[in-house]
Amino acid sequence: MSAVWDFADFDDHEHVHMFRDRASGLTAVIAVHSTHLGPGAGGVRYWHYPQRAAAITDALRLSRGMSYKNAMAGLPMGGGKGVILADEGAAKTPELLAAFGRAVESLGGAYVTAEDVGMSDADMVAISKHTRHVSGLPVASGEAGGDPGPLTALGVYLGIKAAIKHGLATDSTKGVHVAVQGVGSVGGGVARRLAAEGAKLTLADVNLARAKNLAEELGAELADSAAIMEIEADVLSPNALGAILTERSIAKLRVPIVAGGANNQLSTAADGQRIHDRGIVYAPDYVINAGGIINVALEYLGQGSREEVESRIHLIPGRLAEIWAESKASGTPASAVADRMAQKLIGRG
Repeated sequence: MSAVWDFADFDDHEHVHMFRDRASGLTAVIAVHSTHLGPGAGGVRYWHYPQRAAAITDALRLSRGMSYKNAMAGLPMGGGKGVILADEGAAKTPELLAAFGRAVESLGGAYVTAEDVGMSDADMVAISKHTRHVSGLPVASGEAGGDPGPLTALGVYLGIKAAIKHGLATDSTKGVHVAVQGVGSVGGGVARRLAAEGAKLTLADVNLARAKNLAEELGAELADSAAIMEIEADVLSPNALGAILTERSIAKLRVPIVAGGANNQLSTAADGQRIHDRGIVYAPDYVINAGGIINVALEYLGQGSREEVESRIHLIPGRLAEIWAESKASGTPASAVADRMAQKLIGRG
């Protein structure tokens, strides 16, 4: 295996740590991209990777995305990400979560963890017994913190409305056809908000039963999780895993807007140019999906109420509008405009 510095997605990361705890079975990666603005904050995901190198790539890409996300959200936090490698078919155990908590604590606050794919708020409680550097814990009503999914969904929903206004020149989502890929905590929340406003929905998820149940609840259509990428609609909203916008998939898109909560939607930087060249309005993922990290960051910092969290999330459409305006004026892809803004904020411009 190549050294971590040789990975294509290594981007002057400040720390990349590999952890192995034989007793619990923990195998994990924690990558800290930048602490320029504060401790590297970002969730930990529990996922099965056919090849372990893919877990390192995921941690590198996601931690860089968190640097950009936190900076663009105006948070005094850097970017980090944890990945726990799940053995196929194996369940999380208290011992594994405890070992991960000790791993986080060993970094002395350089990394602050929270919930991500495959993890729950109950898991965060278990991890918090072994480290102070964790957020997304259950909180009293009206306080910042807790499950970040619904707050991420709020930001994505607001971002989709901003994209519709920019790309379709309408303030209304009624009758607008949105194809939602992934209907978990984030995608499901987005779908419910859009349905309440009269949007036409097509839903897809690798968990077919979950997609079917939500489709029946909302009166939506169903599609295969891969085929939904080629559906003719007004908006494609990716809310599952990343790297789904590739040279091949972008060529087959039949939508004028792509706006969703999945991280790292562009497979490569060149794909940002490709989607721009097709004239598709693209909402940079780490801008539109910042609601969850705003929530847990303010919890960790002890700086805000739920009202403050939602107030900050409502700034997301304005940031997107600024990016699209600069993209139009300069002819630069929205993804590149957002990257340059974020890089400047973290001292790498």
